[in-house]
Amino acid sequence: MNEQIKIAVVGGGAAGMMAAIHAAAAGAEVTLLEKMNSCGKKLRITGKGRCNVTNDCTMQEFLQNVPTNPRFLYGALSFFSTEDTMRFFENAGVPLKVERGRRVFPISDKAEDIVRALTEQCRAFGVNTCYEKVEGIAIDDGRVIGVQLSEGLLRADRVIVCTGGASYPRTGSDGDGYRFAKKVGHTVTPLLPSLVPIVSRDKICAEMQGLSLKNVALSIYEKKSGKLVYEDFGEMMFTHFGVTGPMILSASAHLPDMTAGRYEASINLKPALDEKTLDTRILSDFAKYQNKDFQNALGDLLPAKMIPVILRRSGIDPRKKVNSVTKEERKVLRELLHGLRITLDDFRPINEAIVTKGGVSIREINPKTMESKLCRGLYFAGEVLDVDAYTGGYNLQIAFATGALAGNSAATND
Repeated sequence: MNEQIKIAVVGGGAAGMMAAIHAAAAGAEVTLLEKMNSCGKKLRITGKGRCNVTNDCTMQEFLQNVPTNPRFLYGALSFFSTEDTMRFFENAGVPLKVERGRRVFPISDKAEDIVRALTEQCRAFGVNTCYEKVEGIAIDDGRVIGVQLSEGLLRADRVIVCTGGASYPRTGSDGDGYRFAKKVGHTVTPLLPSLVPIVSRDKICAEMQGLSLKNVALSIYEKKSGKLVYEDFGEMMFTHFGVTGPMILSASAHLPDMTAGRYEASINLKPALDEKTLDTRILSDFAKYQNKDFQNALGDLLPAKMIPVILRRSGIDPRKKVNSVTKEERKVLRELLHGLRITLDDFRPINEAIVTKGGVSIREINPKTMESKLCRGLYFAGEVLDVDAYTGGYNLQIAFATGALAGNSAATND
């Protein structure tokens, strides 16, 4: 019976391939349409090419890492959990490992292995993959009848839109799905960048361009109220436009209504040392370089690119001999090392974001099936929906779970 159902899946990314596999596994005749010359382009570059496929956590913990519409995902995660994702890839020949923060990666550290597994599963279940651009969704009397291609109508009983967000357009995620959704009457909430580098007009960022910091602590405050809005420990990097790196990308998802000067970052360069221990360390370095100028005595404490910045911010005469540096000046130096402050001004453009915040309104989607409430036979899955999460494998899990549910529902629903 199910073999009679023809399903067109639009978009060959994480959600699209998973939707195609589950629809085909349920007996449907599936055509996967991808406008790029291969599937999984964005998947190949996720996690710096390592691909953080999911997070090995409970449902409750998972939903706590979804700031936008977490309750909507309950049905999808119940159908295809983080454990299901791990089992899927292990069974498909990709051994996995769990790292810090319960982030799950392929043991090979190769995102290509994840793409290969999905591609092989599509092939194994008889999915017909076509590299063609979809122009729109064909509707008749409130029901899907197929997708419009440049050469004409491709008829289908169900259509699953898995076109991704508006970030990384070079991988194919250029907002097609939002246009399709709007044209058939769906609401698309405002699109904003999330998990994105942050712009700072503070000139010290450009001065330290290319400098990476590891094992530092980051705190971000609302300047007016002094309220702490985010803190983390890990890696970051200075760039010509501001700051980036894992901590910064994570922080961006926690900063609502970003406006110039609203937020300030404080970087603790020596988080493992309390004030007394740090002072002892500074005195030890000063003793080692006792006949040197202050500017030439910081090489063991700081990266070379940061020394001019700390010198200027401290207000201490760079040519002052270190044995003449006062107790009060050492305190100023300690405060800088425990809290180098940078004003934040904006997010980088959405095409540089890892994830798009916003999308097809979840109020118009059935969370138990991923089917449109406005158009019979039309389904949505993945980043095209107004759901986003923090870093740590959560966003890919959302894509896999909503894709799996949409694919199975499209193949089995009346």
